[in-house]
Amino acid sequence: MFTLNSGSTAVLVVDMQNDNLHEDGAFAGTGAAAHAVQQGVVPNVMRVLGAARAAGAAVFHNRIVVYPGRDVGGDNAPIFRMLGPESLKVGSWGASAVEGTGPVGDEIVIDRIRMSAFNGTPLDIMLRNLGTRTVVVVGVWTNMAVEHTARDAADHGYRVVVVTDATSSINAEWQEAALGFALTNIAEIVDTDAVETSFATTESSER
Repeated sequence: MFTLNSGSTAVLVVDMQNDNLHEDGAFAGTGAAAHAVQQGVVPNVMRVLGAARAAGAAVFHNRIVVYPGRDVGGDNAPIFRMLGPESLKVGSWGASAVEGTGPVGDEIVIDRIRMSAFNGTPLDIMLRNLGTRTVVVVGVWTNMAVEHTARDAADHGYRVVVVTDATSSINAEWQEAALGFALTNIAEIVDTDAVETSFATTESSER
């Protein structure tokens, strides 16, 4: 049976940014916007967030950004050469969260320039200070930033959960490559219903 303890669980929202999945975003032409719609990723991320907040679980928002002027993001890999100079530009609409998926209250937003939410950020220290043992990963793109984040989370010693329909990529094949193959034996792969139900059960048991 799939269970989550809200007191030791954090939801990691990865790259739910306009350029990455909005129909008017910089990368819509890659198929990312269409696949996000097919997956229902925006409403499903909102459901996960709503359940986590109601249960009192921690929520962290991670976003990849480009800093104009200097090429601090590097060009050592094709994925980094795809970014900028205008796409995902820090402070821009494209780098901002898709409506309904952004932070609420004191939820923390961590900017980064690498694929993994853990690489070069204080995320691990923050999670450990909260007593986090499980991370639930949602967002885009599944076979890139989501996968990198899930692998790093496992290597850092966390139980990792990746939510199938609260993640998306540029097409169904790349989605399946990540969830059906690459993350095998790395993460628990569940859907939004399972996460929502588990958080609701935790919330009810603590009343």
